[in-house]
Amino acid sequence: MMSTDPGSVSSLHRAVQILRALAADAASGGRRVSELGKALGYSQATTHRLLQQLVDEGLVVQDSGSKRYALSLDLFALAARAGEAGGLRERCRPALLRLGASLGDSVFLLVRAGFDAMCLDRWEGPFPIRSFTGDIGGRVPLGIGQGSMAILAHLPEAERDEVMRYNVPRIRQLAALDEVHLRSEVAKVRGQGYASTNSGLIEGMAGVAVPVFDGNAQVVAALSIGTLTARLEGDRLAIVVDLLQREARTLATQINPFDRTLRRPADSLGAASRP
Repeated sequence: MMSTDPGSVSSLHRAVQILRALAADAASGGRRVSELGKALGYSQATTHRLLQQLVDEGLVVQDSGSKRYALSLDLFALAARAGEAGGLRERCRPALLRLGASLGDSVFLLVRAGFDAMCLDRWEGPFPIRSFTGDIGGRVPLGIGQGSMAILAHLPEAERDEVMRYNVPRIRQLAALDEVHLRSEVAKVRGQGYASTNSGLIEGMAGVAVPVFDGNAQVVAALSIGTLTARLEGDRLAIVVDLLQREARTLATQINPFDRTLRRPADSLGAASRP
């Protein structure tokens, strides 16, 4: 167990620095004692002692083969619990209500679910519309519809390419759209910062969506509206985009990157129903 004596403050600080170094290098599969010590300016003996204490606390694990140390799943579980009290759906609900009241259109919260986008929440506007995802819990391949496109376009490049390779055949079957069209739309959305769909895929319907980022600047969701085509023409499109982006910026300061909803969005839908 790590000491709680006041004189151990320096050791605590060093242990936290080790955790941060392991987090920054998580994608590489961890680090050896010598690598960590050199990077942080600690002796190998000090680094090894602190790592063993972190292992004893269940916050770090060591691979028996490579001898590399990495953050444990228990540490991520602790971080996830910190975000459970204010899950993504709960945090975003006030934004949907404000947008619905301001715009008078149906508002949707979409999140990524593997190669799909899933409707996590919605506010039903007065106009009869159809959406790609349908009701809460509905899914659509990433790349179909404005909310889905807003998420896809802002994924890291390698991840985005993987999704597109998998989804192009699915999208072609649903909407007769090819990879050239998909990549062109991705570039357009990334350039303008929002997705606006008035393609005729659903006759008479149009929509616009903006990405929602977490505190690590990773896209985690999209806010979108679905409405009649005539209600997104002229100056109104710019006004709608501005309102959506304001809400998205506010949410970015509130979203916990460890919210388990971001990894298993369906878990929050047990009690979900239409507003």
